[in-house]
Amino acid sequence: MERETQFIGQSAAFQDAVERASLAASLDRPVLVIGERGTGKELIAERLHRLSTRWDRPYVILNCAAMPETLIESELFGHEAGAFTGATRTRAGRFEEADGGTLFLDELATMSMGAQERLLRAVEYGEVTRVGSSRPIRVDVRIVAATNEHLPALAEDNRFRADLLDRLSFEVITLPPLRAREGDIEVLAEYFGQRMAAVLGWDEWPGFGPRALAAMEGHDWPGNVRELRNVIERAIYRWADPEKPVDAVSFDPFASPWQPVSRKTPARPEVAAPATDAAHAAAAPPSGPVSDLRAAVDAYEKQILSDTMARCRFNQKVAAEALGLSYDQIRHALKKHGLNQ
Repeated sequence: MERETQFIGQSAAFQDAVERASLAASLDRPVLVIGERGTGKELIAERLHRLSTRWDRPYVILNCAAMPETLIESELFGHEAGAFTGATRTRAGRFEEADGGTLFLDELATMSMGAQERLLRAVEYGEVTRVGSSRPIRVDVRIVAATNEHLPALAEDNRFRADLLDRLSFEVITLPPLRAREGDIEVLAEYFGQRMAAVLGWDEWPGFGPRALAAMEGHDWPGNVRELRNVIERAIYRWADPEKPVDAVSFDPFASPWQPVSRKTPARPEVAAPATDAAHAAAAPPSGPVSDLRAAVDAYEKQILSDTMARCRFNQKVAAEALGLSYDQIRHALKKHGLNQ
């Protein structure tokens, strides 16, 4: 499927972010785009370029996290032949490639302090110097940068240059996570669902059933829109009857009763240890007189859930089957007792 560049959403939080990007696009100033993974930072950056006066000039992208610290400066500013081992010829950097246009720096917070210092000079004076050269080169580049980190906190900890932050933060666009975009989950699900149904050659799009919609609305979506798209497309291609509404979704593609067990199981402090010495023993009901029936029942239910989850290696789907519950029911029960983190 082709790369998606449309903005889909009707929530006020999302529309406000898109509108702010549209307003900032025409100004020839740096912009920071902040947001969790999968919220669409790359799309906002491209919008800032396409709606600017530089729309017909180069749009150059550099993922700072993908560059080793030893190469990031060479990638940004270029190098002269013989500047370091392997530099057999002169090479222009991304700043020179983006001259007259926009340079999008993704994962900005991962940039080394040395590269930040040189980036500050480029932003402040419009000059770059290739590695191995002493001759500055004038460039006209608009900077758009993105990160999922809170840069002011990094600056306070001396992990990001405060003066560079000042230069780049003319405008800061913070994208809302999907869980905060009221009403957008169903809109996006329908959009991705129709597209996937067309790819699979379905005659019509039957929509989603109530169980699937309820499950999607109750999910936290840590991967935001990117995760939602994967969940929708996976659910549709697995659905056996194209004439009936899709009513089953799987949030974890790795969920399986036969999944391999990590050698070192991470600590789960929110799950209580089994009440008995035998790991597979069932929870025992409270003994002795009970003065608060509701509290005793809740404690017994929590112990059963805790023991079952530990026995099923914290796989919610397997635990639900073991207890005769639906996936939604066990998620609700785990949330009720604070065992779902």
